[in-house]
Amino acid sequence: MELIRVTRDNLETEHICCAISNNQDCQVLSKKAWLRDRLDEGLVFLKGNVRGKCFIEYIPAEYAWAPIEAAGYMMIDCLWVSGQFKGQGYSNLLLEECIRDSKEKGKTGLVVLSAKKKLGYLSDPKYLRYKGFQTADTASPYFELMFLPFEESAAAPRFKSCVREEERRVPQTGFCLYYTSQCPFTAKYVPLMERVAEQMGAPWRSIHMQTTEQAQNAPSPFTTFSLFYNGTFVTHEILSEKKLEKLIGEKLQ
Repeated sequence: MELIRVTRDNLETEHICCAISNNQDCQVLSKKAWLRDRLDEGLVFLKGNVRGKCFIEYIPAEYAWAPIEAAGYMMIDCLWVSGQFKGQGYSNLLLEECIRDSKEKGKTGLVVLSAKKKLGYLSDPKYLRYKGFQTADTASPYFELMFLPFEESAAAPRFKSCVREEERRVPQTGFCLYYTSQCPFTAKYVPLMERVAEQMGAPWRSIHMQTTEQAQNAPSPFTTFSLFYNGTFVTHEILSEKKLEKLIGEKLQ
């Protein structure tokens, strides 16, 4: 399989694997605008020459949109090979190219956000351990920061203190959503969720983090989407309208 690297020259013509639609779709517009601003910071979006979800996205950890301390590392934002392409070695191919590229750039190793078990939107911990990754740090309720050092002497990365329950600062009343445009799905679903909350009379606040600094000081390890209720973390998974309706009903009963 041929690998294609998205650049400023081909950004407008190449499809973004996680949002295959025309360039006027809000999800595509949002993701490409976010990517365009990150390319000069060293972000790499590498995809297979197939029409579907088969890509890896990574960036120097100093510029990562995540509250971590991982100087010298390369952070994998997303490694996604959808079901139709599984079993063909594509995940290995993408990861191996990321490793090769990161070593060539003099990086200390790779770091990636995962969980205690396989969860949507997070890298599969079983696969990562199979590829040699180790757990560097954890954060409630289930987040794990995993890393692959290129040298045994490499210092382990860690979460910043702002994600710790005793130190994080989030509104203590109602629903509070922290999100970024790193995932194109937020451009579509956040407005839908806001509408559902309004219709159901649920107290709701959306905080759209639009800078690296904001994301690096977020109260949750997963800055793409993290929902809190009365100051307590609820979920990192982007919710459909029906799922949100059910959640609001449970919380407000």
